[in-house]
Amino acid sequence: MQAVLFDMDGTIIDSEPYWMIAERELVESFGGTWSEEQAYALVGSGLWNSASLLRAAGVDLELDDIVHRLSDRVLAQIEEAVPWRPGVRELFTSLLDAGIPCALVTMSLRKNAEALARAVARELDQEVFQAIVAGDDVTSPKPNPEAYLTAAEALGVDCRSTVALEDSAYGAASAFSAGAVTIGIPLHVGIPESSVHVMWSSLEGVTVDHLREVWRTERMVGSA
Repeated sequence: MQAVLFDMDGTIIDSEPYWMIAERELVESFGGTWSEEQAYALVGSGLWNSASLLRAAGVDLELDDIVHRLSDRVLAQIEEAVPWRPGVRELFTSLLDAGIPCALVTMSLRKNAEALARAVARELDQEVFQAIVAGDDVTSPKPNPEAYLTAAEALGVDCRSTVALEDSAYGAASAFSAGAVTIGIPLHVGIPESSVHVMWSSLEGVTVDHLREVWRTERMVGSA
């Protein structure tokens, strides 16, 4: 295992409720309605895909404007309170101690990803991510493998030598198809078993040794 690739929303932070608030507020500001079911259907999806569905729900703005309004609203909420997922900060410390490089792979805008990376660095008093791949860095969003392949390339490693941590079906499909050993940690939505190598309930108590063991086991199975 040469690197670990982290999704952001729902994996490092439980920001999905922030996105849902931003979506509902935006749709309602144009006189529409936005259901919880509609919100959950977008979890893990690319922002421009989400924006097109919000536009169909009555948001009379260009797609780029929708994306930036949503992102700014979520960023404002994160700056008020970072909703960390259990165990993630301890796992970062374990990876740093072991010298394992990490990348952030998210469909959020780069400005949001960089803000989260700064928050992690403040929390741990050192930089964690050697690479960031965001939604505005790729041509094809998750579930396409482009984001994870780009992150592995940025770290100078083969994606098959990485472990990816994901909370959504779109994200897991992206990592899995890129060749990463994919660990699903579903939070707000389910993940098909076919899109992950292992499914965990959370990252609480997880260390770099646990990730190495999963990677070794899956690579031994794959080479058998």
